Amino acid sequence: MDRFTPVFAIAAAAELAEMHPQTLRQYDRIGLVSPQRTRGNTRRYSLHDVAQLREVARLSAEGLSLEGIRRVLQLEDRVRELEGRVRELERALSDEMLKRPERRVFAAGSSGGEVVTLRRGTRVRRNAEVVVWQP
Repeated sequence: MDRFTPVFAIAAAAELAEMHPQTLRQYDRIGLVSPQRTRGNTRRYSLHDVAQLREVARLSAEGLSLEGIRRVLQLEDRVRELEGRVRELERALSDEMLKRPERRVFAAGSSGGEVVTLRRGTRVRRNAEVVVWQP
């Protein structure tokens, strides 16, 4: 069982979240916390849902509106997605660096924004000319 497995009936989830079951129903109706449903259409909450309900209660106690809370939860979910993507890209980069220790380094060229390939350990030669601009 992981934290997303729906195991709690509404009464148990309400007790764990320290809320009234009717509050959970209201949050489900407005889409703030959406538990999974059984074949009989009863709500089943996961540990993640309970943690989210507690977060809703905390944010509400701080004075946020329900719409503000919804936006905060959406942004937190997006941050988690992006953090996962960053970890994935870091692993891919690390794997690539291990596979190709002689890899090339890239830099911006001096004109037109082209990409210049450099051997490892070399630098781009900088142009120190002065150019006078005339409109």
